[in-house]
Amino acid sequence: MLTETGATGLAAIAEDPGGAVIALDFDGTLAPIVSDPSAAWIHPAAPAALIRLAGQVARIAIITGRPPSTALALGDTPEGPDLIDVPGLLILGHYGLERWEGGETVAPPPPSGLDLVRNELPALLATLADGVKIEDKGRAVAVHTRNCADPDATLEALREPVARLAERAGLVVEPGRKVLELRGPGMDKGRALHALLAETAARSVMFVGDDLGDLAAFAAVADSGLPGVRVCSGSSEVAELTEVCDVVVDGPAGVVALLETLHKSIASRDQ
Repeated sequence: MLTETGATGLAAIAEDPGGAVIALDFDGTLAPIVSDPSAAWIHPAAPAALIRLAGQVARIAIITGRPPSTALALGDTPEGPDLIDVPGLLILGHYGLERWEGGETVAPPPPSGLDLVRNELPALLATLADGVKIEDKGRAVAVHTRNCADPDATLEALREPVARLAERAGLVVEPGRKVLELRGPGMDKGRALHALLAETAARSVMFVGDDLGDLAAFAAVADSGLPGVRVCSGSSEVAELTEVCDVVVDGPAGVVALLETLHKSIASRDQ
């Protein structure tokens, strides 16, 4: 499936790659979703595909809920280039609050409410569910239910008490694939993408994502007024994304294949 809007966006990128911004999520998009978030290694062919595109387009950016340092660490591959080898790579971590480029990271102080969450969340979870994993991201805390006996039921049971804790801490809850993340307010992937498009004076845009947190970025593509394409790294866990995207690909392998196809399309026009 490719919508008319998506076809127009892809054509604009191929015809004028020097004005194109290619932005992608990390987990579920460049790296497969796994039961242990610390083992979510990037698809081995993704860095090479991004390197080829980086030589053609205005900007390659990763917009993720992860800290940039974690995305870079999980961007190592057994053979071939790593994520850090992508020329001009920009990583906007924590939904855009933390910015990494050229080896330098800029970020505001973490939300003070995280201390309350770190103190109270373990006891809260102990009374409600077994098998829940807490991931401390430094500027956010995530609650994963993927390893629970019934991940979906556990997630639903946790929504209200986790939301109450987040409210007390002055934080917001970002829902996702078998996860609830408590983080600071005021930034999302849509705002981060809007700012990036303005910064680069982009003339076209592609965003690739797989989870609920990516809906804001999909909306930013639609609202930008630029030729754009919204790509969903498909899964059965988040059907909402397929309803607002222009094309669905088969997970990280499908994302890599699309990036390779776009590279070849641009290269063929340069000949």
